Amino acid sequence: MKYTVLDYKGFENDLVMKSTNVLDNGLSYVFAFDNGYGASVIKHRYSYGNENDLFELAILDKNGEITYDTYITDDVIGWLVNDEVLEIFKQIQSL
Repeated sequence: MKYTVLDYKGFENDLVMKSTNVLDNGLSYVFAFDNGYGASVIKHRYSYGNENDLFELAILDKNGEITYDTYITDDVIGWLVNDEVLEIFKQIQSL
């Protein structure tokens, strides 16, 4: 399956890592924001929403580990369209 890549316009300076060949041509991005928090955004055969070409996002704490301890969510967030990912980035920046 050929996945649509993430359009992270406005967050180019926050991108730490991008991989486009994860688990059968899947996608993986890691972002780090000035407040120390970050985000992992994936789309591959095991991610929530991949069957509909949608993204899954996890919030990263100041150590780069997934955190389930924010007002935004207590889990990973799946089935996201591109604009929803960018909106969550803004929320993470406000933590």
